[in-house]
Amino acid sequence: MVCLACLLPIFLVPIVNLLPLLFDYLLGKIYPLFGWEYRKPERAPPACPYKPAAQKQNGNTNTVSPIFDLF
Repeated sequence: MVCLACLLPIFLVPIVNLLPLLFDYLLGKIYPLFGWEYRKPERAPPACPYKPAAQKQNGNTNTVSPIFDLF
């Protein structure tokens, strides 16, 4: 047998993912009752968890150029 607490994440994750859509739907129905216009906010795209390694630069690593040449 499988523990019921172990099965909870299987059902909880899809519900949590639907919460923003449900929120937008409900506010879209409630706002017109007050005469307001509800516009869905722009959602940020999902971020990639993998970050590639930074490339090494050969030569001078100083990228700031001096304003005045003192010497």
